[in-house]
Order: sequence, then C-alpha cells, then structure tokens
Amino acid sequence: MVRVGLTTERLVRAGAELADEVGFDEVTVSALARRFDVKVASLYSHVRNSQDLRTRIALLALEELADRASEALAGRAGKDALSALGNVYRDYAHEHPGRYAAAQLRLDTETAAASAGVRHAQMTRAILRGYDLAEPDRTHAVRLLGSVFHGYVSLELGGGFSHSAPDTDETWTRVLDALDALLRTWPAV
Repeated sequence: MVRVGLTTERLVRAGAELADEVGFDEVTVSALARRFDVKVASLYSHVRNSQDLRTRIALLALEELADRASEALAGRAGKDALSALGNVYRDYAHEHPGRYAAAQLRLDTETAAASAGVRHAQMTRAILRGYDLAEPDRTHAVRLLGSVFHGYVSLELGGGFSHSAPDTDETWTRVLDALDALLRTWPAV
C-alpha cells in the first residue's frame, strides 16, 4: 500500500468533507479508512476511535462557524448584527450540512469550555448588548436565538418548508425582523 501522508488534521478535514457528503452520522474511522484506501488500524495513531474523530470534526465546525461569524459581525450592531449572525449559521448549514450537524454534537464539559463554542456565546451576548437586556433575560435571549436559528435551519434542511409558499428566504427575513422586534421590546417580568 502507498503511504498517503496521513495526519490528524488531514483526517479530520477529510472526515468533515465526508460528513458533508454522506451525513455526520455516517462518519466512522472505517469509512474514513476506505476513503484513503488504507487499513483502519493505520488511522488509530491519529484518532482514538470514531467518537474521537466525530468530536474533532465538531470542534473544526465550531471553529469555522466562529471565524465566519466574527468576520460577519465586525462593525455591525443591532438588527444588522443579528441578521449577520443568523445568516452565517444558515449559510454554513446549507454549504456544509454534515459539519453543521457536527457542530451540534454534545461535548463533555472540559472540551466544550476549550472549544470555539465559547466564542459563539460571546458573540451572541455582544449582539444582545445593543438590545439593553440584563441578566437573566440576556441568557434567555441567547437560548431563544440559538433555538430559532437552529430550529429554522434544521427544518429547512430537512425539507419541512419545501411544500408551500412563500419562499423560505422571505420567511427567514421575516423571522429575523420578528426577533429584532421582540428583542427591542423584551417583556418585563
């Protein structure tokens, strides 16, 4: 067998590509070994097992998403920032459905704390400063935005909106408008 220059980074990137092609749930060390035409055992010096590979793909996806969001949010505030963040998640999910699914993987506490997931929360909280929300409402709003962004994208990718008008882009714009209006008029307790 020819040496293919395997590294952990190369395997993780190939695993991410595989996830986009066949779905994150189908990514295993065996599937990756077939992709490189090598024996499964040759991958174990780079990844411990399929769960380790999947975790590394999740970390890559979180990093890619955070980098895109950071770039999109630069210099923006209020509704413009809110829309930019939502669009980053939606666009990434359409471009990289397997990686987007990987970004939803539940990580252990230590891994999560060291991941780019922290940057996601910080960016969302930064956007919310423009809406003048105090705690605990800011945390409620972070959860709301995450739920709406992920829920909409998941339903859209799954074909849940493909059977009726209006166009999903129009609905997405209305969803962002509604979120902005809600955040500007957040109900007092």
